[in-house]
Amino acid sequence: MTGTGMAALAAAGAVLLAAGIVLGRLTARRGDRADLHLGTPVERATFHTLHTASLAAPPLRAGLTEDTARKAARRLRSLLGTEALCLTDRERVLAWDGPGADHHERRVMARVAEVLESGRGTTLETRCEQLECPLRWAVIAPLTGEDGVLGTLVAYGSRESAVLVRAATEVARWVSVQLELAELDRSRTRLIEAEIRALRAQISPHFVFNSLAAIASFVRTDPERARELLLEFADFTRYSFRRHGEFTHLADELRSIEQYLALAGARFGDRLKVTLQVAPEVLPVTLPFLCLQPLVENAVKHGLEDTTGERRITIAARDAGAEAVVTVEDDGVGMDPAELRGILAGERPASSGIGLSNVDERLRQVYGDGYGLVIETGAGAGMKVTVRIPKYRAGVHSSPGRRPR
Repeated sequence: MTGTGMAALAAAGAVLLAAGIVLGRLTARRGDRADLHLGTPVERATFHTLHTASLAAPPLRAGLTEDTARKAARRLRSLLGTEALCLTDRERVLAWDGPGADHHERRVMARVAEVLESGRGTTLETRCEQLECPLRWAVIAPLTGEDGVLGTLVAYGSRESAVLVRAATEVARWVSVQLELAELDRSRTRLIEAEIRALRAQISPHFVFNSLAAIASFVRTDPERARELLLEFADFTRYSFRRHGEFTHLADELRSIEQYLALAGARFGDRLKVTLQVAPEVLPVTLPFLCLQPLVENAVKHGLEDTTGERRITIAARDAGAEAVVTVEDDGVGMDPAELRGILAGERPASSGIGLSNVDERLRQVYGDGYGLVIETGAGAGMKVTVRIPKYRAGVHSSPGRRPR
Protein backbone atom coordinates (compact mmCIF):
# COMPACT_ATOMS: atom_id res chain seq x y z
CA MET A 1 0.00 0.00 0.00
CA THR A 2 1.23 3.52 -0.77
CA GLY A 3 2.08 6.11 1.88
CA THR A 4 -1.05 8.02 0.92
CA GLY A 5 -3.16 4.90 1.45
CA MET A 6 -1.60 4.26 4.87
CA ALA A 7 -2.18 7.85 5.92
CA ALA A 8 -5.78 7.63 4.77
CA LEU A 9 -6.33 4.45 6.74
CA ALA A 10 -4.83 6.05 9.83
CA ALA A 11 -7.15 9.03 9.36
CA ALA A 12 -10.10 6.68 8.94
CA GLY A 13 -9.25 4.94 12.19
CA ALA A 14 -8.99 8.23 14.05
CA VAL A 15 -12.30 9.47 12.66
CA LEU A 16 -14.05 6.25 13.59
CA LEU A 17 -12.65 6.28 17.11
CA ALA A 18 -13.81 9.87 17.53
CA ALA A 19 -17.26 8.96 16.26
CA GLY A 20 -17.36 5.97 18.57
CA ILE A 21 -16.55 8.11 21.59
CA VAL A 22 -19.12 10.73 20.59
CA LEU A 23 -21.80 8.10 20.18
CA GLY A 24 -20.64 5.97 23.07
CA ARG A 25 -22.59 7.54 25.90
CA LEU A 26 -25.67 8.01 23.75
CA THR A 27 -25.88 4.42 22.49
CA ALA A 28 -24.71 2.96 25.80
CA ARG A 29 -28.04 4.00 27.34
CA ARG A 30 -29.83 1.67 24.95
CA GLY A 31 -27.87 -1.33 26.14
CA ASP A 32 -26.78 -4.35 24.14
CA ARG A 33 -27.60 -7.70 25.68
CA ALA A 34 -25.26 -9.54 23.32
CA ASP A 35 -22.23 -7.55 24.51
CA LEU A 36 -22.74 -7.46 28.28
CA HIS A 37 -19.35 -9.14 28.83
CA LEU A 38 -17.36 -6.47 26.90
CA GLY A 39 -16.55 -4.01 29.67
CA THR A 40 -18.24 -0.73 30.50
CA PRO A 41 -21.28 0.62 28.64
CA VAL A 42 -19.11 3.21 26.87
CA GLU A 43 -16.62 0.52 25.81
CA ARG A 44 -19.43 -1.70 24.56
CA ALA A 45 -20.89 1.17 22.56
CA THR A 46 -17.49 1.96 21.05
CA PHE A 47 -16.95 -1.67 20.04
CA HIS A 48 -20.43 -1.71 18.51
CA THR A 49 -19.63 1.49 16.59
CA LEU A 50 -16.38 0.11 15.17
CA HIS A 51 -18.00 -3.19 14.22
CA THR A 52 -20.87 -1.49 12.42
CA ALA A 53 -18.44 0.79 10.58
CA SER A 54 -16.40 -2.22 9.47
CA LEU A 55 -19.55 -3.65 7.86
CA ALA A 56 -20.28 -0.39 6.04
CA ALA A 57 -16.75 0.04 4.68
CA PRO A 58 -16.58 -2.66 1.92
CA PRO A 59 -19.41 -1.24 -0.23
CA LEU A 60 -18.00 2.30 0.06
CA ARG A 61 -14.58 1.11 -1.09
CA ALA A 62 -16.21 0.51 -4.49
CA GLY A 63 -17.13 4.21 -4.82
CA LEU A 64 -20.32 6.22 -4.46
CA THR A 65 -23.00 4.57 -6.58
CA GLU A 66 -26.65 3.69 -6.11
CA ASP A 67 -25.77 0.09 -5.29
CA THR A 68 -22.96 0.85 -2.82
CA ALA A 69 -25.00 3.62 -1.15
CA ARG A 70 -27.95 1.26 -0.69
CA LYS A 71 -25.70 -1.36 0.94
CA ALA A 72 -24.00 1.17 3.23
CA ALA A 73 -27.00 3.32 4.23
CA ARG A 74 -28.50 0.83 6.68
CA ARG A 75 -25.17 0.39 8.45
CA LEU A 76 -24.57 4.13 8.61
CA ARG A 77 -28.05 4.75 10.00
CA SER A 78 -27.40 2.11 12.67
CA LEU A 79 -24.05 3.73 13.38
CA LEU A 80 -25.68 7.11 14.00
CA GLY A 81 -28.88 5.81 15.61
CA THR A 82 -31.02 8.22 13.61
CA GLU A 83 -34.66 7.96 12.55
CA ALA A 84 -33.67 8.05 8.86
CA LEU A 85 -30.62 8.58 6.68
CA CYS A 86 -30.02 9.21 3.03
CA LEU A 87 -26.97 9.42 0.77
CA THR A 88 -26.84 11.54 -2.37
CA ASP A 89 -24.40 12.27 -5.14
CA ARG A 90 -24.42 15.68 -6.82
CA GLU A 91 -27.51 14.93 -8.89
CA ARG A 92 -29.89 12.57 -7.09
CA VAL A 93 -30.71 10.59 -3.97
CA LEU A 94 -28.80 7.32 -4.13
CA ALA A 95 -30.25 5.57 -1.07
CA TRP A 96 -32.76 6.15 1.71
CA ASP A 97 -33.02 4.10 4.89
CA GLY A 98 -35.83 4.60 7.38
CA PRO A 99 -39.33 6.12 7.29
CA GLY A 100 -40.41 9.28 5.49
CA ALA A 101 -39.09 8.55 2.01
CA ASP A 102 -42.53 8.95 0.49
CA HIS A 103 -42.71 12.68 1.25
CA HIS A 104 -39.16 13.76 2.24
CA GLU A 105 -37.04 12.18 -0.49
CA ARG A 106 -38.34 14.38 -3.29
CA ARG A 107 -37.23 17.51 -1.41
CA VAL A 108 -33.73 16.33 -0.50
CA MET A 109 -31.78 17.64 -3.50
CA ALA A 110 -33.13 21.16 -3.09
CA ARG A 111 -32.05 21.15 0.56
CA VAL A 112 -28.52 19.80 -0.08
CA ALA A 113 -27.78 22.20 -2.95
CA GLU A 114 -26.06 24.76 -0.72
CA VAL A 115 -23.83 22.10 0.87
CA LEU A 116 -22.88 20.73 -2.55
CA GLU A 117 -21.91 24.24 -3.60
CA SER A 118 -20.06 25.38 -0.47
CA GLY A 119 -18.71 22.11 0.90
CA ARG A 120 -19.83 23.12 4.41
CA GLY A 121 -22.31 21.12 6.45
CA THR A 122 -25.52 22.58 7.80
CA THR A 123 -28.60 21.79 9.91
CA LEU A 124 -32.23 22.63 9.29
CA GLU A 125 -35.80 22.02 10.38
CA THR A 126 -37.70 19.78 8.01
CA ARG A 127 -40.98 21.70 8.51
CA CYS A 128 -42.82 18.46 7.81
CA GLU A 129 -46.60 18.92 7.67
CA GLN A 130 -47.40 15.34 8.62
CA LEU A 131 -47.90 15.28 12.38
CA GLU A 132 -47.05 11.59 12.78
CA CYS A 133 -43.73 11.90 10.90
CA PRO A 134 -40.69 11.61 13.25
CA LEU A 135 -38.35 13.48 10.88
CA ARG A 136 -38.29 17.00 12.37
CA TRP A 137 -34.67 17.98 12.07
CA ALA A 138 -31.80 17.16 9.67
CA VAL A 139 -28.00 17.32 9.58
CA ILE A 140 -26.48 17.62 6.11
CA ALA A 141 -22.76 16.80 5.85
CA PRO A 142 -20.65 16.84 2.65
CA LEU A 143 -18.95 13.75 1.24
CA THR A 144 -15.70 14.82 -0.36
CA GLY A 145 -13.00 13.34 -2.57
CA GLU A 146 -10.01 14.46 -4.60
CA ASP A 147 -12.32 16.24 -7.04
CA GLY A 148 -14.25 18.18 -4.37
CA VAL A 149 -17.73 17.49 -3.02
CA LEU A 150 -19.05 14.16 -4.34
CA GLY A 151 -22.37 14.11 -2.50
CA THR A 152 -23.95 14.39 0.94
CA LEU A 153 -24.96 12.41 3.97
CA VAL A 154 -28.30 13.53 5.45
CA ALA A 155 -29.17 12.31 8.95
CA TYR A 156 -32.73 12.91 10.20
CA GLY A 157 -33.73 13.16 13.87
CA SER A 158 -36.85 13.87 15.90
CA ARG A 159 -35.30 16.91 17.56
CA GLU A 160 -32.30 19.21 17.46
CA SER A 161 -29.18 17.48 18.82
CA ALA A 162 -25.60 18.72 19.11
CA VAL A 163 -24.44 15.11 19.55
CA LEU A 164 -26.00 14.13 16.22
CA VAL A 165 -24.39 17.11 14.47
CA ARG A 166 -20.94 16.12 15.63
CA ALA A 167 -21.47 12.40 15.03
CA ALA A 168 -22.91 12.89 11.53
CA THR A 169 -19.99 15.19 10.62
CA GLU A 170 -17.42 12.64 11.80
CA VAL A 171 -19.14 9.75 10.04
CA ALA A 172 -19.33 11.80 6.82
CA ARG A 173 -15.58 12.38 7.10
CA TRP A 174 -15.04 8.65 7.53
CA VAL A 175 -17.22 7.92 4.48
CA SER A 176 -15.15 10.49 2.55
CA VAL A 177 -11.96 8.63 3.47
CA GLN A 178 -13.45 5.38 2.13
CA LEU A 179 -14.37 7.15 -1.12
CA GLU A 180 -10.85 8.56 -1.44
CA LEU A 181 -9.43 5.07 -0.93
CA ALA A 182 -11.81 3.81 -3.63
CA GLU A 183 -10.46 6.48 -5.97
CA LEU A 184 -6.89 5.46 -5.12
CA ASP A 185 -7.76 1.85 -5.96
CA ARG A 186 -9.27 2.91 -9.28
CA SER A 187 -6.26 5.11 -10.07
CA ARG A 188 -3.91 2.25 -9.29
CA THR A 189 -5.91 -0.12 -11.48
CA ARG A 190 -5.96 2.39 -14.36
CA LEU A 191 -2.21 2.92 -14.02
CA ILE A 192 -1.46 -0.80 -14.06
CA GLU A 193 -3.75 -1.33 -17.04
CA ALA A 194 -2.02 1.51 -18.89
CA GLU A 195 1.38 0.03 -18.11
CA ILE A 196 0.31 -3.40 -19.35
CA ARG A 197 -0.98 -1.81 -22.57
CA ALA A 198 2.35 -0.03 -22.96
CA LEU A 199 4.19 -3.29 -22.38
CA ARG A 200 2.08 -5.07 -24.97
CA ALA A 201 2.87 -2.28 -27.41
CA GLN A 202 6.56 -2.99 -26.85
CA ILE A 203 6.20 -6.60 -28.02
CA SER A 204 8.32 -6.14 -31.09
CA PRO A 205 6.46 -6.06 -34.42
CA HIS A 206 9.70 -7.43 -35.82
CA PHE A 207 9.33 -10.46 -33.56
CA VAL A 208 5.83 -11.07 -34.88
CA PHE A 209 7.02 -10.68 -38.48
CA ASN A 210 10.11 -12.86 -37.94
CA SER A 211 8.07 -15.55 -36.18
CA LEU A 212 5.60 -15.76 -39.04
CA ALA A 213 8.46 -15.76 -41.56
CA ALA A 214 10.16 -18.62 -39.67
CA ILE A 215 6.89 -20.58 -39.57
CA ALA A 216 6.42 -20.02 -43.30
CA SER A 217 9.93 -21.35 -43.98
CA PHE A 218 8.93 -24.74 -42.57
CA VAL A 219 5.64 -25.06 -44.42
CA ARG A 220 7.20 -26.99 -47.32
CA THR A 221 10.22 -28.60 -45.65
CA ASP A 222 8.68 -29.63 -42.32
CA PRO A 223 4.88 -29.12 -42.27
CA GLU A 224 4.47 -30.76 -38.84
CA ARG A 225 6.93 -28.34 -37.22
CA ALA A 226 5.25 -25.42 -39.01
CA ARG A 227 1.94 -26.54 -37.53
CA GLU A 228 3.41 -26.82 -34.02
CA LEU A 229 5.04 -23.39 -34.27
CA LEU A 230 1.80 -21.84 -35.50
CA LEU A 231 -0.02 -23.22 -32.47
CA GLU A 232 2.73 -21.88 -30.19
CA PHE A 233 2.40 -18.48 -31.86
CA ALA A 234 -1.39 -18.50 -31.40
CA ASP A 235 -1.11 -19.43 -27.70
CA PHE A 236 1.64 -16.88 -27.12
CA THR A 237 -0.32 -13.99 -28.62
CA ARG A 238 -3.55 -15.09 -26.91
CA TYR A 239 -1.83 -14.98 -23.50
CA SER A 240 0.06 -11.73 -24.14
CA PHE A 241 -3.06 -9.87 -25.25
CA ARG A 242 -5.58 -11.35 -22.85
CA ARG A 243 -8.03 -8.81 -21.42
CA HIS A 244 -8.68 -10.10 -17.90
CA GLY A 245 -6.64 -9.87 -14.75
CA GLU A 246 -3.50 -8.00 -13.71
CA PHE A 247 -2.00 -11.11 -12.08
CA THR A 248 -1.17 -14.60 -13.30
CA HIS A 249 0.47 -17.79 -12.06
CA LEU A 250 4.18 -18.42 -12.47
CA ALA A 251 3.31 -21.62 -14.36
CA ASP A 252 1.34 -19.63 -16.97
CA GLU A 253 4.06 -16.99 -17.32
CA LEU A 254 6.74 -19.68 -17.81
CA ARG A 255 4.57 -21.47 -20.36
CA SER A 256 4.29 -18.23 -22.34
CA ILE A 257 8.07 -17.84 -22.13
CA GLU A 258 8.53 -21.39 -23.48
CA GLN A 259 6.31 -20.49 -26.43
CA TYR A 260 8.28 -17.31 -27.04
CA LEU A 261 11.58 -19.22 -26.95
CA ALA A 262 10.23 -21.90 -29.31
CA LEU A 263 9.44 -19.17 -31.83
CA ALA A 264 12.81 -17.48 -31.28
CA GLY A 265 14.52 -20.86 -31.68
CA ALA A 266 12.83 -21.36 -35.06
CA ARG A 267 14.50 -18.15 -36.19
CA PHE A 268 17.95 -18.46 -34.60
CA GLY A 269 18.29 -22.24 -34.76
CA ASP A 270 21.30 -23.74 -32.94
CA ARG A 271 22.64 -20.30 -32.04
CA LEU A 272 20.14 -20.08 -29.17
CA LYS A 273 20.82 -22.35 -26.21
CA VAL A 274 18.26 -22.28 -23.41
CA THR A 275 18.40 -23.83 -19.96
CA LEU A 276 15.29 -23.97 -17.75
CA GLN A 277 15.58 -24.82 -14.06
CA VAL A 278 12.21 -24.61 -12.30
CA ALA A 279 11.29 -25.90 -8.84
CA PRO A 280 7.77 -27.40 -9.08
CA GLU A 281 6.71 -25.96 -5.71
CA VAL A 282 6.86 -22.37 -7.01
CA LEU A 283 4.62 -22.94 -10.05
CA PRO A 284 1.39 -21.89 -8.23
CA VAL A 285 2.91 -18.58 -7.05
CA THR A 286 0.94 -15.52 -8.22
CA LEU A 287 2.79 -12.59 -9.80
CA PRO A 288 2.05 -9.51 -11.95
CA PHE A 289 1.02 -10.36 -15.51
CA LEU A 290 3.81 -10.08 -18.11
CA CYS A 291 6.59 -9.34 -15.63
CA LEU A 292 8.99 -12.11 -16.74
CA GLN A 293 8.46 -12.33 -20.49
CA PRO A 294 9.98 -8.87 -21.17
CA LEU A 295 13.12 -9.95 -19.30
CA VAL A 296 13.51 -12.98 -21.57
CA GLU A 297 12.77 -10.91 -24.69
CA ASN A 298 15.45 -8.46 -23.56
CA ALA A 299 17.93 -11.34 -23.14
CA VAL A 300 17.17 -12.68 -26.63
CA LYS A 301 17.37 -9.27 -28.27
CA HIS A 302 20.69 -8.25 -26.73
CA GLY A 303 22.11 -11.74 -26.71
CA LEU A 304 21.53 -12.70 -30.33
CA GLU A 305 20.32 -9.95 -32.63
CA ASP A 306 23.56 -7.98 -32.53
CA THR A 307 25.89 -10.97 -32.91
CA THR A 308 26.41 -14.01 -35.14
CA GLY A 309 27.71 -16.34 -32.45
CA GLU A 310 26.09 -18.81 -30.13
CA ARG A 311 24.43 -17.45 -26.98
CA ARG A 312 23.04 -19.10 -23.86
CA ILE A 313 20.05 -18.00 -21.79
CA THR A 314 19.39 -19.55 -18.38
CA ILE A 315 16.02 -19.18 -16.67
CA ALA A 316 15.74 -20.43 -13.11
CA ALA A 317 12.90 -20.34 -10.57
CA ARG A 318 13.67 -21.57 -7.07
CA ASP A 319 11.93 -21.78 -3.72
CA ALA A 320 13.28 -19.41 -1.07
CA GLY A 321 10.95 -19.93 1.87
CA ALA A 322 8.39 -17.13 1.85
CA GLU A 323 9.50 -16.06 -1.64
CA ALA A 324 10.04 -17.45 -5.12
CA VAL A 325 13.24 -16.22 -6.78
CA VAL A 326 13.39 -16.06 -10.57
CA THR A 327 16.57 -15.25 -12.50
CA VAL A 328 17.02 -14.61 -16.22
CA GLU A 329 20.66 -14.67 -17.28
CA ASP A 330 22.32 -14.32 -20.68
CA ASP A 331 25.93 -14.19 -21.88
CA GLY A 332 25.25 -11.47 -24.46
CA VAL A 333 26.63 -7.97 -24.93
CA GLY A 334 25.46 -6.65 -21.57
CA MET A 335 25.02 -2.95 -20.83
CA ASP A 336 26.87 -0.11 -19.19
CA PRO A 337 25.56 0.15 -15.59
CA ALA A 338 25.18 3.93 -15.85
CA GLU A 339 23.02 3.55 -18.95
CA LEU A 340 20.91 0.94 -17.17
CA ARG A 341 20.38 3.21 -14.16
CA GLY A 342 19.21 5.95 -16.52
CA ILE A 343 16.69 3.60 -18.14
CA LEU A 344 15.27 2.42 -14.81
CA ALA A 345 15.06 6.02 -13.57
CA GLY A 346 13.16 7.02 -16.73
CA GLU A 347 15.94 9.41 -17.75
CA ARG A 348 16.79 7.56 -20.96
CA PRO A 349 14.69 5.88 -23.66
CA ALA A 350 14.01 2.23 -22.97
CA SER A 351 14.74 1.07 -26.52
CA SER A 352 17.93 -0.52 -25.26
CA GLY A 353 16.17 -2.27 -22.37
CA ILE A 354 12.84 -3.70 -23.50
CA GLY A 355 10.29 -3.42 -20.70
CA LEU A 356 12.84 -3.31 -17.87
CA SER A 357 11.66 -0.01 -16.40
CA ASN A 358 8.01 -1.06 -16.82
CA VAL A 359 8.53 -4.35 -14.97
CA ASP A 360 10.64 -2.72 -12.25
CA GLU A 361 7.98 -0.09 -11.58
CA ARG A 362 5.11 -2.57 -11.48
CA LEU A 363 6.94 -4.87 -9.05
CA ARG A 364 7.60 -1.94 -6.72
CA GLN A 365 3.98 -0.81 -6.91
CA VAL A 366 2.65 -4.25 -6.02
CA TYR A 367 5.19 -5.44 -3.45
CA GLY A 368 7.08 -2.34 -2.29
CA ASP A 369 10.43 -0.77 -3.12
CA GLY A 370 12.30 -3.75 -1.70
CA TYR A 371 11.09 -5.91 -4.60
CA GLY A 372 12.38 -4.05 -7.65
CA LEU A 373 14.59 -5.72 -10.23
CA VAL A 374 18.14 -6.59 -9.22
CA ILE A 375 20.32 -6.42 -12.34
CA GLU A 376 23.97 -7.43 -12.67
CA THR A 377 25.58 -6.37 -15.94
CA GLY A 378 28.49 -4.73 -17.61
CA ALA A 379 29.58 -3.90 -21.16
CA GLY A 380 30.43 -7.22 -22.84
CA ALA A 381 29.66 -9.16 -19.64
CA GLY A 382 26.09 -10.35 -20.25
CA MET A 383 23.20 -9.62 -17.91
CA LYS A 384 21.56 -11.32 -14.95
CA VAL A 385 18.15 -10.12 -13.76
CA THR A 386 16.75 -11.35 -10.43
CA VAL A 387 13.09 -11.08 -9.42
CA ARG A 388 11.92 -11.85 -5.87
CA ILE A 389 8.20 -12.66 -5.56
CA PRO A 390 6.44 -13.05 -2.18
CA LYS A 391 4.38 -16.23 -2.19
CA TYR A 392 1.55 -14.54 -0.33
CA ARG A 393 0.58 -10.89 -0.42
CA ALA A 394 -2.82 -9.32 0.34
CA GLY A 395 -4.63 -8.22 -2.81
CA VAL A 396 -2.41 -10.29 -5.12
CA HIS A 397 -4.38 -13.12 -6.66
CA SER A 398 -4.92 -14.51 -10.13
CA SER A 399 -8.19 -14.17 -12.01
CA PRO A 400 -10.99 -16.55 -10.91
CA GLY A 401 -11.18 -19.74 -12.89
CA ARG A 402 -7.51 -19.84 -13.89
CA ARG A 403 -5.28 -22.55 -12.47
CA PRO A 404 -1.57 -23.20 -12.95
CA ARG A 405 -0.92 -25.86 -15.55
